[in-house]
Amino acid sequence: MSGGEGAQRDKARKGRRREKRRINVRVDMTPMVDIVMLLLIFYMVTTVFSMPQAMEINLPPEKDQKEVEVAECKLLQLRIDGDNRFFWNICNPADSLPQLIPSITPPGDTTGYRVNSDSLRSVLKNLNFDIPRLNTLILIRDDARYNSMVDILDEIDLLERSWNAAKAQQLNKKVKELTKEERFSYRYAIGEWDVKDDRIVADALQNYIEGGGL
Repeated sequence: MSGGEGAQRDKARKGRRREKRRINVRVDMTPMVDIVMLLLIFYMVTTVFSMPQAMEINLPPEKDQKEVEVAECKLLQLRIDGDNRFFWNICNPADSLPQLIPSITPPGDTTGYRVNSDSLRSVLKNLNFDIPRLNTLILIRDDARYNSMVDILDEIDLLERSWNAAKAQQLNKKVKELTKEERFSYRYAIGEWDVKDDRIVADALQNYIEGGGL
């Protein structure tokens, strides 16, 4: 073999790349599974689940249910028409037309009437403060939205809680320590909408429009 051929073979060998040996890597996932399970248990133990919220309505026992006469001037009437507008009045609506509780919808807005919760709360609070043992009659038209009734009951509940909290603070007591005479309990009932209520609301609305409202 000539020296030229040997030199060419050596050169060819040097030009070749030596293949790298791949090392097989095995990852043991068992510790990771243990960590995941520990985290899962931790979150299950420490998580606070949200309780379903429901509005508590205390109804008298059937044996205690009886008709009670209420003086007209100790009766607040709240009416909600088909457009979910809130009207209120004291005494006979024939003598004093119901007043419309202001809307939070700005003039020119096409979204419609939405009751101002601050105004509704103010009406309930002031009238109950001015008239001892005031009763409230809630009248809701059949085609009104369900959340309109919820809005009223929610405001009644908030008023009752805040009133009792303030009373307890005044007497340096806890709310649960208030006696039956010291505790404020909102008096209300839900009645049935009648044809006459449509006429009352229509007259009140007409009077409101003539006064520059809406």
